[in-house]
Amino acid sequence: MRVVKWFFMALGLVLIILVVMGIGARFGDGPTAMFPGGPLEAGEMVTGPEPDWTFAADIPTLEFQLVEPSHSRTTWLQVHDEKLYIVSAYMNTPVGAIWKQWPAQAIQDGRAVIRVDGKRYERQLDRVLDDPELFEVIASEIQRKYGERITADSAVSGDTWVFSVGPRSAP
Repeated sequence: MRVVKWFFMALGLVLIILVVMGIGARFGDGPTAMFPGGPLEAGEMVTGPEPDWTFAADIPTLEFQLVEPSHSRTTWLQVHDEKLYIVSAYMNTPVGAIWKQWPAQAIQDGRAVIRVDGKRYERQLDRVLDDPELFEVIASEIQRKYGERITADSAVSGDTWVFSVGPRSAP
């Protein structure tokens, strides 16, 4: 009986810590672990021509926020042909429907700020809808970097959404 009591006390403490971290992250500069964070504010804002993103090919994650809502998150990144891509998998699953709100928000307004290697970039996220060759390359890159098996077919079917990250259009 005593073990059960200690177990539930420990579980309660862990849940309290997770809730506090989750709430606290919303007010911080960037995400904390798996918790979305506040707007990305630190780091040099890089301007000028579109960079060759090859430098980021082996960086495991980037931080990004949409302009609206301005919650930041951490995600994997892929680079192909000097261009940057962000992928959101599990879009047609119950977990994806609850956990993955940013892709639908990006469809509405894809303006974003990304932070890679401590530098910020104002960018535009655009969903790639029909490019099976690109989907094959991105799936292969995800397998290489993360050991995750995502197929090009999952992007074609809408289970995985691929976003290109490019310069913002002039207003």
